[in-house]
Amino acid sequence: MQIPAPPAPPLPQGSEYKHSPAYKAAQELEASFLAEMLKISGLGKPLEGFGGGSGEDQFSSFLVNAQAKEIVKAGGLGLTEIIFESLKEAQDEK
Repeated sequence: MQIPAPPAPPLPQGSEYKHSPAYKAAQELEASFLAEMLKISGLGKPLEGFGGGSGEDQFSSFLVNAQAKEIVKAGGLGLTEIIFESLKEAQDEK
């Protein structure tokens, strides 16, 4: 049984938001959050019995970070849009 992914929250109107530094910062923050959650869940830990040795331990964080970035590109948890809107509101208040 395949469970469909929930729809991502609506993005702000216009295409300029994707190229703004605030939107990129929001994406990076969501990716960092997801990477930490993936690490806590045990993703990237070597398997018992057959593992990649010390190299696997050293480079597993790169794999987890890359996976988190891909999750964000695919829509993520919707945190990017929430963070971006908060940053935009804070900037508008100044």
